[in-house]
Amino acid sequence: MKNIIAKRNRWSGMALFALLLSSLLLMPSCDKEEMNRNPLLQSFGPSPALRGGELRFIGQNLNQVSAIIFPGLTGGTIQVTDIIVVNEREIKVVIPQDAGVGIVTLITSIGEIKTITPLTYSEPIYISKVSPLKVKAGETLTIEGDYLNLIRQVIFFDGVVVEADDFLPGQTRKKLQVTVPPEAQSGKIIVSNGEEIPIEVYSQDPVQVVLPSITSLAPGLIRPGGELTISGKDFDLVDAVKFGGEKVVTAFNLNEAQTEIRVPVPADAQDSTVILIAKSGVEVSSATTLVTVVPSEISLSSTTIRSGGMLTLTGKDMDLASAVMFGTLEAGVALQTATSLTVVVPDKASATTATLQTLSGKTVDTPAFTYVKPVIASITPETVMAGTDVTITGTNLGLIRQILFPTAQKPVLVEPVSETSLVVTVPTDATSGNVISITVNGTEVVSPVSLTVTPADIPVVTSVPDAVKPGALLVFQGTKLNLVETVMFQDGIKATSFGVRSSTLLEVYVPEDALRGLNSVELLTFAGKTVTVPVTVSGRDPITANTVMIYDFDTNSTGHAVDWDNWGGSYDAESSKANGYITLVARPGWWVIGCNHLTWPSVNPNDYVLKVDIKVTQPILITGGYEFLFRIGGQDVSSQLMGEGNYITTPANDWATITLPISGKLSNPTNTGGEVGIILNWSDAGINFSGLCFDNIRFEKIN
Repeated sequence: MKNIIAKRNRWSGMALFALLLSSLLLMPSCDKEEMNRNPLLQSFGPSPALRGGELRFIGQNLNQVSAIIFPGLTGGTIQVTDIIVVNEREIKVVIPQDAGVGIVTLITSIGEIKTITPLTYSEPIYISKVSPLKVKAGETLTIEGDYLNLIRQVIFFDGVVVEADDFLPGQTRKKLQVTVPPEAQSGKIIVSNGEEIPIEVYSQDPVQVVLPSITSLAPGLIRPGGELTISGKDFDLVDAVKFGGEKVVTAFNLNEAQTEIRVPVPADAQDSTVILIAKSGVEVSSATTLVTVVPSEISLSSTTIRSGGMLTLTGKDMDLASAVMFGTLEAGVALQTATSLTVVVPDKASATTATLQTLSGKTVDTPAFTYVKPVIASITPETVMAGTDVTITGTNLGLIRQILFPTAQKPVLVEPVSETSLVVTVPTDATSGNVISITVNGTEVVSPVSLTVTPADIPVVTSVPDAVKPGALLVFQGTKLNLVETVMFQDGIKATSFGVRSSTLLEVYVPEDALRGLNSVELLTFAGKTVTVPVTVSGRDPITANTVMIYDFDTNSTGHAVDWDNWGGSYDAESSKANGYITLVARPGWWVIGCNHLTWPSVNPNDYVLKVDIKVTQPILITGGYEFLFRIGGQDVSSQLMGEGNYITTPANDWATITLPISGKLSNPTNTGGEVGIILNWSDAGINFSGLCFDNIRFEKIN
């Protein structure tokens, strides 16, 4: 028994010792809990969360949390004090609908505790209903669904946006309302959260936006400029009215019921349907075509008209005619009213009807007419020597512009001075027969009188070259050339050397100092009579002792080659270097040639002219305007070069010299250095200047 008791006592002592030890160990633990009574946040969730759902916070002593602060959806903060305390380690709150993404703050008895990570949301935005599905601009459109409180934009078809600031009051998670903008078009509705990378949700059903509709046009036949009445519905939605020919009118009158538009028809409106342009840009067409009035019931003051004379047209709505055409020729208008139109018949008109054009593009033809013709009653004398004058009498002779004599190579040009008579010189190559008068509009009338022509006692030239160089042999062919005693070039320059001289052939050497270009060469007979023949002398003006050379494009004389100065890149520098002149092979953009290191003597521009030699390998067609500049010492002298008709040409496609005055254009005295060259200042883009050659830019003293 002792042993048992002792054993028990031993175990009791051990238990007591263990209890004491346990107590000793528990004492610090109790002290620690007493020191950690402060709230502590260990975790929260869920995140992403649903607005309106519960958010849980796990930690210690959370029963000391008095409020939870969420970031606001649109700024600011939202404080929640309705806290569900599960126990001291867990609390719960309902997430406000207008809470935003961000750090959540717990307000405790000892201060604030902030979440380490931001709270985010799961936001399944959707549209369940849009109403009404047929709506008019200015009316209210209601959108229902979920998370619509997040929506910052409502987008109508074709990108018409209504921003959140313009939403109607009362936007909630389940519903929002907007006023339909005037620009809205039919189509599905889009809602967007407006972020940089937005969430966009489409409505299931399209919304039909009401458009204006047309029921009638009155009148259906209308004068341009008159007032058109358009009837229909919803005209408050109309922004403009469009007529045929794309003529848009934005100023019109709208009645109070918005069912009638009164609008002026443009003077140049064409026949077409009428289109209403809604404020949304959508176009609505009328079912019927609007037809414009044109001049009608036209009659003529005379069915026989005179070229260059007056013609009066009468009828209805004649003031609508914007032009009266005789074929391709437009008549001048002398007087125009609603019932009559007086025009000047174009001189060269030959059409047998005239066409009235309106601004609307419509045309109306007049009744047919004929033209007055000249009548030749007599030619005196009826027997005449070629080269002498005859008098033609008759009526309407003022219409005649040319008289053609039998066998004569060229017609005789006529300047009318009388309606009843005219005097003309019978060409030296004319023979006997009836003469033909050619009127201003090209009508030919044969005279009833035959003229007897005897040969002339003066030389007759039937052939001469187009151009000839100085020093070359000029050959005249014709008849009675043996009567020529002296050949005189223009400006009194007399030919001194001849070749063959016969009745049909006259050969003469062109004097070296003959005027370049077109000369009026006089053939003087032994009897003192003169025949003038036009002759073109080609070639460049000579370089003289009075020449001040600026740039001759010759490497040997200027000390440098043209390939240094090919600024525009428009010529072949190597071939130009070898030739001693430049030939364009491409269209210049600005500089043809340019240099800034030459010098030359100064001159008085009042005593000198500028000369430049040019040549074309073939005529250059001019399709518009152009201007070349010759830059001397940084100053410009402009030129159109030389030409004939619509072409830049040089006689016989050979060298020729252009002479340009410099007085008042270049400084006095002229600069002795600076930029020098040739510039294509401007030209029509279609002109091809290839083959144009330049040489010898120089000053030449005036004699």
